[in-house]
Formats: sequence, C-alpha cells, structure tokens
Amino acid sequence: MKKEMIYEGKAKRVYRTDDSDLFIIEYKDDATAFDGKKRGTITNKGILNNKISAIFFQLIEKHGVQTHFVKTLSDREMLVRAVKIVPIEVIVRNIVAGSLSKRLGLPEGTTLKRTVLEFCYKSDELGDPMINHYHTLAMELATEEELKQIEQTALKVNEILKSFLAQRGIVLVDFKLEFGRKDTQILLADEISPDTCRFWDSSTNEKLDKDRFRRDLGNVEEAYWEIYKRVSI
Repeated sequence: MKKEMIYEGKAKRVYRTDDSDLFIIEYKDDATAFDGKKRGTITNKGILNNKISAIFFQLIEKHGVQTHFVKTLSDREMLVRAVKIVPIEVIVRNIVAGSLSKRLGLPEGTTLKRTVLEFCYKSDELGDPMINHYHTLAMELATEEELKQIEQTALKVNEILKSFLAQRGIVLVDFKLEFGRKDTQILLADEISPDTCRFWDSSTNEKLDKDRFRRDLGNVEEAYWEIYKRVSI
C-alpha cells in the first residue's frame, strides 16, 4: 500500500509502503538541466523513463547485477527495494560529450581509448562537484571495498548495455549510475533512462536523450519514444 511521500527530486517522488523493505518510485514529467537553471516539461517522460528503466534493470539482473528493482506497478510507478543511497554519482564515459569535451578540450564524438569513470558528490547545494577516491574515503562516503564493488559493477553494466544497445542501432555515449546500501549489500539504484544516459543513433549520430532538451534541439518526446521502441524489441 502506498503511504506518505518521503522524498521528491527533480524527476521522481519516493513513497513509503506498508512494508518497510519496499518503496514506490513515481516518475514525473518535469525536466531540468544545468543544475536546475533550465526547467520544463517533457510530455510522457515519466511513463517512458519508468518503462525504459524497468527494461534495463531486468536486463542487468539477468547478467547477475543486483538492483533495487522489484516490478512496475503502473505506467509511472515502480516498486523497489528500500535502500540508503550512497551519496556518489558514477559517470561512465565511452565517448567524449558534454562537460568532458569542455573540460579536456576534446572534440565531442571522440571515442575514448578506454572507458572513463568519474565520481560526483551528490549535493544539490554544491552543484554535485566532481570528487575522487581520496575525497570519497576522507569524507567517509563509501569504504574502499564499496568503491571497488561500485567501480566493477559500473564497468559490467557498461558492457551489458553497450552490447544490448548496439544490436538496436544505439551508441551508448555515457551514462550516470547511483547505488544504494541494503543491509551489507550494494545495489544498483535510481534509474537508467534518456534522462541519465546519452544515446546516439549509430547511423546518424542523432541524439536520442535529454540533450535534446538541454540544447533546444526539439523533438524531445519523440526521442524518448524512439528509445523505448527500440529497447522493447
């Protein structure tokens, strides 16, 4: 049974249930970019992100990665295991895009010689600053063993998704992951969707993700639908 809301973020609401081990996530149509400086609405975004995330979570679990996903409850709602989010965002980069291009002066679209992992401290007040292992351990955001597991899982998820998407004409440019603690376990949490990933069409390099909203490229909802159609095959 859905009970009181315990958290509302930019893209989701989280509710308690009558089972303390389970939460309900409700996906919203609200869209933000540039640390909330740009705001808008993408029609049906919540529905599509819920469905797409469910597909990806189930795919990943088939390959042995533990996630917080239990099942979808409705078009916008997902039942998940209750976890305590590790306050670190993990960014997995295969191709240069977005802030990496600006920071390193590399042309967008450059294929990286090896996958790059970046960490950000989850803090809206600070704008989610980049951190490294030393910061993470000094601030006690995670233990060394947890960091090792998070890195290994992020790289494994990358290989699973890259292979799956390549068969559907999609290039996985980069994406963001979040993790949560459940007892002594680290579970993949949050979402995997066009909000948190950069997807490019493998033939045209057309952007099929939230960059269409960030950069005012138009056809934002159509891009989300295109990803859903391809990953549903």
